[in-house]
Amino acid sequence: MSPELFSFVLFAYFGMLLFISYLTSRKRDTATFFTANRNSPWYLVAVGMIGSSISGVTFISIPGEVGVSNFSYFQIVIGYLLGYAVIAFVLMPVYYRMNLVSIYQYLEARFGNHAYRTGTSFFFLSRVIGTSFRLFLVAEVLQIGIFDYLGVPFVVTVSVTLLLIWLYTRKAGVKTIIWTDTVQTFFLISAVVASIVVISSKLNISFDNILTTISDDPHSQIFDWNPKSGSFFVKHFFAGAFIAIVMTGLDQEMMQKNLTCKTLRDAQKNMVSMSLSLIPVNLLFLSVGVLLYQYTQPLFDAVNHIPNLAPAEYAAYFTEHKDLFEQFASLRGKTRTDELFPTLALNNFGTFAGIAFILGITAAAFASADAALTGLTTAFAVDFLRVDIHDKSGRTVRMKNYIHVGFSVVTILVILMFHYLNDDSVVNAIFKAAGYTYGPLLGMYAFGLLTKLNTNDKAVPYIAIASPVICFFVNKFSAELLWGYKFGFEILILNGLLTFLGMLFFAKRKKNEALL
Repeated sequence: MSPELFSFVLFAYFGMLLFISYLTSRKRDTATFFTANRNSPWYLVAVGMIGSSISGVTFISIPGEVGVSNFSYFQIVIGYLLGYAVIAFVLMPVYYRMNLVSIYQYLEARFGNHAYRTGTSFFFLSRVIGTSFRLFLVAEVLQIGIFDYLGVPFVVTVSVTLLLIWLYTRKAGVKTIIWTDTVQTFFLISAVVASIVVISSKLNISFDNILTTISDDPHSQIFDWNPKSGSFFVKHFFAGAFIAIVMTGLDQEMMQKNLTCKTLRDAQKNMVSMSLSLIPVNLLFLSVGVLLYQYTQPLFDAVNHIPNLAPAEYAAYFTEHKDLFEQFASLRGKTRTDELFPTLALNNFGTFAGIAFILGITAAAFASADAALTGLTTAFAVDFLRVDIHDKSGRTVRMKNYIHVGFSVVTILVILMFHYLNDDSVVNAIFKAAGYTYGPLLGMYAFGLLTKLNTNDKAVPYIAIASPVICFFVNKFSAELLWGYKFGFEILILNGLLTFLGMLFFAKRKKNEALL
C-alpha cells in the first residue's frame, strides 16, 4: 500500500473527526468538557465504549497472540461479564448517588484527603501507561505505512498522533468523545469483518466454510484446565472480572463517559449492553488470528525445513519456493506477535484490506486515547487543582488547556520509553502493568464498599505503595515459594487483597453509613 494512499485515508478520517468536534462543540461551556452536561443517550455511550474497551491493543495484539496462547484470551473475556455486572449494580449506584464528577471523590468522602490523592495518583500512573501502550501500536503502524518511507523518526510519528487527538478533543472534551467513539466503533468492527473476508479469500475459503475452518483449527482451543498454567481457566476468569472492575469501574476515563448519562438506569443499560457485545466482537478478533496463522503457515513450514537441507540442496529449494519467500519477505525480522497483522495487512492483502486495517487501527487507538487524555485532564483539574467546572472564566479554560497539553507530552515520553525497552506483546504488557497499578485502587474501593470501617487516612499512601512492591517479589519468586505455581494476570487480585488487609490493619471507628 503506497504511503500517499495511506496518508490520504488517515487525514480524510481525521478531517471527519474534526468535523464532528466542530458540531459537538457549539454552545459548549466549561462543564461540557468534563460532564457533557449529563445529557448523553445511553445507547451512544454503549456503542462508543465498545471502541474504548477494545482499543488498538485488541485490534493488533490479540490476533497475533493467538499463535502463542490460542483462544485462551477469551477466558478473560468471559470473566469480563462478572466484572461489568459489579460495575453496573455496585459501583454505579454509589457514583450516581454522590453525583460525582471524578470517581475518586468517593475516596475523599469515605476516608479522607490522603486516600483521595493516592487513588487519583494511581489512576494517573495506570492511565498514562495504558494509553501510551495503546498509542504505541498505532504509532508503529503509521511508521510502517508512511513515515519509514519518508525517513521520519519515530518520535515525530508519536508527536503527530498525539497532536491529532488533542486537536479534536480540546474544545468539547467528553461530549465530542461520545460521538467520535460511536463512529470509530463502527469503523473498527467493519475493519475486522473486512479483514476476515479478505484473508479467507486469500486462503480460498468460501463464506459458508469460514466458521468451520476457524473452529476446527487447533488454535481455536479456548479452555485451559491445567492449574499450574499461566492461562488456567479459573485464573483467567477471575482475572478478567477484576480487570474489568479496575480498568473500567475504577478508571476515571471509562466512568466519565458513563456518568454523562441522564440517569443511573440509563448508565446501567449502557454497561450491560456493552458487556454483552464484547463477546462476539472479541471472537471476531481471535478469528482473525486463526486465519493469519493459517495464511503464514506455509512460510513457517518452509523455513523450518531449511536446517534439514544439505548445502547442495539450498539453491534448488529456494528456487522451488521463490514465490512463497518473496510473498512473505516483509515478515523477515519480525519477532513480536504484534507485528504480524499490520505487516500482512499493509504489504500482502491488497489495497482494500490495507485501507480497512488503517481505519480500524486508527479508530481503535483514537477511541481509547482521546478518552484517556480527557479523563486525565478531568482527574488532575478536579482532584488536584479543585477546579470549579462551572466556572466560565478564561482562567479555568486556560488551566484546562494547559493540563490537556501537559498529559499529551507525558504520554509521548512514555511511548518512546516503551518503544525502546519493551519486547513483549502489548496486551501482555498492559495487563502486567494493570496488575501493579490498579491493585491499590481495587483494595481501597473494596475496603470502602465491603466494610463499614474507617482506616488511618495518612497510612493509605504507604499501604498503596507497599502492596505492589510485595507483589512484584512474590510474582518473581512464586515458582520457588509456591511449589511451581506461576502468577498471571491474577497478581492484580493479590495486590488488591494486600491493600485491603493493610487498611484493615489500621482500621478504627465506623464511617458515615450514608456513603456505604
